[in-house]
Formats: sequence, structure tokens, C-alpha cells
Amino acid sequence: MQTPTITLTKTAMMAALVFLATYVLKVPAPNGYSHLGDCMILISVLLLGSRNGALAGGVGAALADLLGGYMQWILPTFCIKVVMALIMGVCISKCSHRCHWLLGAVFGGLFQIFAYTAVKIVYYGFATAMVMTPGLLVQTAVSWICTALFLGILQTSGIWKNRKEI
Repeated sequence: MQTPTITLTKTAMMAALVFLATYVLKVPAPNGYSHLGDCMILISVLLLGSRNGALAGGVGAALADLLGGYMQWILPTFCIKVVMALIMGVCISKCSHRCHWLLGAVFGGLFQIFAYTAVKIVYYGFATAMVMTPGLLVQTAVSWICTALFLGILQTSGIWKNRKEI
């Protein structure tokens, strides 16, 4: 069993990776930007478990909004990313299938799409929110693909097998 200090350090490191993948690796889009932060959130859940992965994801994504100047999105982003990660974690713990992480990522991603669209309806109105939704669908799907690629790399390199020791 890991000490609380090691667990906190791993959670903070993953929050930093979520932040960097969201803040630094962003691709401008007509209605905001797309990023690889969701991929790092999914990896966080796989590495840290549901609770700590959700905390890392929520903190890292909210920090990217804070420093990126998207103040109105800090609280919605934190809540949405935490719930998205928790949904993934629950699916992982309940499903015994080999690709259980993907099932969790899909359900969490669908929640994210619905939740962000609901917030955008409040912020911008129904029509504008509907126009913005396809970009969120693409970003979410890309996060699933990138997560699969990263997992493949980690498994091939042998790092994934030794992840408990890191």
C-alpha cells in the first residue's frame, strides 16, 4: 500500500499533465479550442483509480481554464471532468471485459458532451450550444483514440506492467 504522500504526489503529477495537455497542446477551433487533456484524464483514472484520477482531472482542467482566461468555465469544467472520470472508474470496476476502460471512457465522454452542452445552453442559448456540440463530439472521440494509442505505447514498452512500482 502506498503512503498518502506518494498518492498525493502521483495525483498532483497527473493534474499537472492534464493541465499541460489542456493548456499547452490546444488546437484552436471556431468555438473555443480542442486539446488532449481528456486523454490525460482517462490515463489518470487508469493509473490512479477512480477517485484520485477524477481529482487530478478536475484540478488540472480547471487550472487550465483559470490560467487560460476562461473564468466562467472553471467550476463547470471541474465538476464535469470529475464526474466524467468517476463514471469511467465505476464502469472499470463493474465491467470484466478486456476493453472495460473504453466502455467507461465512452460513457464518461457522453456525459461530458451532454453536460457541456447543457452549460452552453445556459451561457449562450440553445442554438449556439447546438452549433458548438459537434466540436465537442470530435474532441471527445479524439481523446478515446489518443488514450488507446498511449495505452498501446505504454503496454508495448513494458511501463504499463510496472505501473504499480512507479
